Amino acid sequence: MWPFHGLDYKPVVQSKRAERARLLSAAPKSSSFKQQAILNSRVQELVDGIKNAEWTATEVLEVYIAQAVVAHELTNCATEVLFDQALGIAKTLDQEYTSTKRLRGPLHGVPFSLKDQVLVKGYDATVGFTRWAIRPATSNAAIVEQLLSLGAIPIIKTNVPQTMFSFECNNPLWGRTTNPYNDRYTSGGSSGGEAALLALDGAAFGVGTDSGGSLRMPAAYCGIYSLKPTSGRVSRYGALSPTPGFEAIHTVVGPVARSVEDLEIFCKLIFGRNSSLDDHPIPLPYREPQLANKLRIGFYTSDGLIKSSPANKRAVEEAVAALRKEGHECIEIEIPDATEAMEIFLGLTSADGYEKMTSHLGPDPMDKSLWLPVYSSRIPGFLKKLAVNALKPFDPKFASLVGAIQKKSVREYNHYIDRKNQWSTLFYKEVWKKYALDGLIAPVQGLPQVPHGGAEDVGLLAIGTILYNVVDSPVGVLPVSRVDPSKDQLDETWTAKKYGATIVHHELYKAKRPLYDPQAMSGMPIGVQVVGKKYEDEKVVAMMRILDNALGNERGFGPGALTYKLE
Repeated sequence: MWPFHGLDYKPVVQSKRAERARLLSAAPKSSSFKQQAILNSRVQELVDGIKNAEWTATEVLEVYIAQAVVAHELTNCATEVLFDQALGIAKTLDQEYTSTKRLRGPLHGVPFSLKDQVLVKGYDATVGFTRWAIRPATSNAAIVEQLLSLGAIPIIKTNVPQTMFSFECNNPLWGRTTNPYNDRYTSGGSSGGEAALLALDGAAFGVGTDSGGSLRMPAAYCGIYSLKPTSGRVSRYGALSPTPGFEAIHTVVGPVARSVEDLEIFCKLIFGRNSSLDDHPIPLPYREPQLANKLRIGFYTSDGLIKSSPANKRAVEEAVAALRKEGHECIEIEIPDATEAMEIFLGLTSADGYEKMTSHLGPDPMDKSLWLPVYSSRIPGFLKKLAVNALKPFDPKFASLVGAIQKKSVREYNHYIDRKNQWSTLFYKEVWKKYALDGLIAPVQGLPQVPHGGAEDVGLLAIGTILYNVVDSPVGVLPVSRVDPSKDQLDETWTAKKYGATIVHHELYKAKRPLYDPQAMSGMPIGVQVVGKKYEDEKVVAMMRILDNALGNERGFGPGALTYKLE
């Protein structure tokens, strides 16, 4: 336990950052002439290279360590540095392979990263709280044990937003993580450090979590791939939470990667895998999906609460056009108004006034992105009613959401659980059953990215991902295109008309300096969500592969894509 706790958070910050800087500066420098070939390799290619003596586990590791340092210098993505432990594991793997000519497992020598909350024995999992510093874990998370048993090597932990209840990656302990494409924009949250690191080839793949879009928004912001599995497919034992015991919206553990193939490998190896630490995961191993030659895909570009920007709309349309060109049937659909899904999410998460979530702050200043939900939840009931009634004539949807953010009795909480179950049933009936779909293509959110501080006022953007946490669908994200000012300008469709939450719509598109700025965002990635029915995770990955192939390699995403640009 840190001796200054309760007095001032700054000594903790200084100590932890100094230790991080020391370990990063002491990292071995890779001198391998194979460096670019290693960074450009997908997971299976890395393992095949070790097996065929093209490189060793140590050579692979040193290349990724050097690149992880570069990624951190550019984006401030790292928290705990595991390099010394990783080098010891790699040395052991090389000795084993030299003597036996057998790989330890199908991920032999593959370096991976971890969202900060995931426990690694001997290292902190602070989640950005200074009060959680200098408390090294005494055991590994289940997913770490599983990946180690398969031969993979954890090399670094990465940054998150304070409390992980934001999609901007910033906290007082580790600071702000920036987007690798543009440092004026966030890398997303809450797995934002993972996305920044992977976009810059700082690991072969990574592990994050998702309870409202935390795997998907960062992947879209940073131009990589991710999968939010159905709850229970991957063990979450040892992934710390500021709100342990909260089960109304399930947090899931899932992969971030640089290709669909790497997501697929993760799923094949981890789904249904036994863990000596946890009996909660569903014993459902990976099932090879059987897809029709002609898929029936639904798509939409707005959800009733937030209107997608021209860039995000174009990404969906380009994905649809690519699928149609391959002979698949794509039909535009209308989903149930997602305002209710957001109201349910906010109603459930605010049931205790966010007291448990914020109880860990101690002396740390609260991030501004948390002010609106936290302080709104603590407004006395009579004042809240006055505020809601005052808002209703101008923005009834925003007013209903503000009204949902408050402390609740057990009876009220159960009412929201019932509403969640009813909305999930409605979504199944009005989307999957009504249209008889194989999958959905959807915007990740209304904007391609947000600038630093943007989440303070437009947190409702997260509805694009949150609605699929409410219904517990498996969802993948893949990059489609990049913002192009010549194609993605606003017109009167956005500026002259109202839509959804009109206060937020104004901030996004109609304000004097709207958050959507295609000129400032030029060249930044735009992704889409690929959505499936509950427990059809394998089918989602297969549909991602079909879409990824249909879009083609020319769009310039994947291993080595951004590293080349930096050179």
